[in-house]
Amino acid sequence: SYDEWCLSQIAQELGKKDEADYYLRRSYNYRNVFNPETGFFHPKDKDGKFIYPLDYRYDGGLGARDYYDENNGYIYRWDVQHNIGDLISLIGGNEAFTSALDSMFNTPLGMSKWQFYSTLPDHTGNVGMFSMANEPSLHIPYLYNYAGKPWMTQKRIRTLLNQWFRNDLMGVPGDEDGGGMSAFVVFSQMGFYPVTPGSPTYNIGSPMFTDVKVDMGNGNTFEIRANNASDENKYVQSAKLNGVTLNQPWFNHSDIAVGGLLELEMGPKANKEWGLGTPPPSAAPMPKSVKKRVAIVAPRFFYANTLAINFFSSFISMGFTT
Repeated sequence: SYDEWCLSQIAQELGKKDEADYYLRRSYNYRNVFNPETGFFHPKDKDGKFIYPLDYRYDGGLGARDYYDENNGYIYRWDVQHNIGDLISLIGGNEAFTSALDSMFNTPLGMSKWQFYSTLPDHTGNVGMFSMANEPSLHIPYLYNYAGKPWMTQKRIRTLLNQWFRNDLMGVPGDEDGGGMSAFVVFSQMGFYPVTPGSPTYNIGSPMFTDVKVDMGNGNTFEIRANNASDENKYVQSAKLNGVTLNQPWFNHSDIAVGGLLELEMGPKANKEWGLGTPPPSAAPMPKSVKKRVAIVAPRFFYANTLAINFFSSFISMGFTT
């Protein structure tokens, strides 16, 4: 579903409305495997019926690959990066959504570690059912921002960074695949993270440094100034972006593309009123119908990969100082 949302964004940029609508509609296909009785994405049999019995913690064979992939159903419950707003509605609203997040972090393994990891060897770095060690998990701590509890994102991010990315033997919680885990750490320590690659937006977390400067190229600098940030002062009290009061837990790339200043006032207690203005954006509504079936041909495939390579290369080439 997420991949097809990405295709819809490329088609939209190319001015191909029919293709954009077609792939946007297909990007809602995750709804077909959502089980409203459990609130999880649930595997189906060849007849399209949900498979029972099923334990979302363990089932699916080695690596859960029969039903999911490397991680269990608790992780893939949140695998709709492009449309978190719709996922909140499916689960039952903000309170049900944040309660489900809490439940994931608090649900125990239910067996010995060696038994659990013999079935799910990539599902390491556990905090309850959450796995800090694999790419499908990296965006999850930021999802409280979408449901009216940015302070919980700030708390979770700091806890995870301090628990799993220390300067000792516990400094790498799992397989560092292609730089994804390092990118999570670097972004999160600076104080923001791109939850939805393909959407030019960033979620605000809890910066660990009081001042970071990112070289945006052409002599432009994006500065993140976190006044009073410390181990204790992990909660955002207020924020300004380029001198303007910011009461939402996200910002656009266009706000910082030619340089800018994100200024956060940090404190030891959660300000539960900050960041409630507007949640981070989700996918556009599903088109009611599409005119025709379309396909992305080879040139567009290469164009898509070129866009992705250029996008990520721009981040790799960024220099930053603290």
